[in-house]
Amino acid sequence: MERRQILTGTLAAAACVAAPRRIFAQAAAPPWQRKILTVAQREVERLREDLWRHDLVGIADFGLHSAQRRFHIVNLEDGTIRSLHVTHGLGSDRNNNGYLDKFSNVEGSLATSRGAYISQEWYTGRYGRSMRLGGLDPSNHNAFDRAIVVHGAAYATPAHVQRYGQLGRSHGCLAFGPEALREAMGQLWGGRLIFADALRIATN
Repeated sequence: MERRQILTGTLAAAACVAAPRRIFAQAAAPPWQRKILTVAQREVERLREDLWRHDLVGIADFGLHSAQRRFHIVNLEDGTIRSLHVTHGLGSDRNNNGYLDKFSNVEGSLATSRGAYISQEWYTGRYGRSMRLGGLDPSNHNAFDRAIVVHGAAYATPAHVQRYGQLGRSHGCLAFGPEALREAMGQLWGGRLIFADALRIATN
């Protein structure tokens, strides 16, 4: 047998082993994880031509209270999910009760916008190391002009939740605590999808 045939056969066998493992991991996941995976897969397929990378997706479920870990980093290659705290905008929660009441794409609204975002470059600004976002839907197409970004904030930490029962509010940005920020930016940089909506997928 030629070396090329051996190599081709080895690669094919590896792919056959990997695919069932990935399918099994997804099938064995709890129902809420399967719902999140379905949303991530759907949105990547919808926007595939606009994205630079399709392996990892961020899903922000603003249908949940801000005390919950409602930002999910979804690995579509192995079916795993990591969940983090994330804020919503002041203009989306005027009562400051931890629940998002409305989305807005309007300049000056200080509100969160629903829809798909593409991660862009890192930069250092008012909140330190941050990541710009571009809006891919009519419901968030003003994201870049509104300076809707991923950034860190002390009011976005688990400690803030323990003290106040909820996160603080941003000006419409996706704000994370320092540790979660490093994970979110490190995983989702460089043309990956972040999708925000009120999905209301309970994680317990």
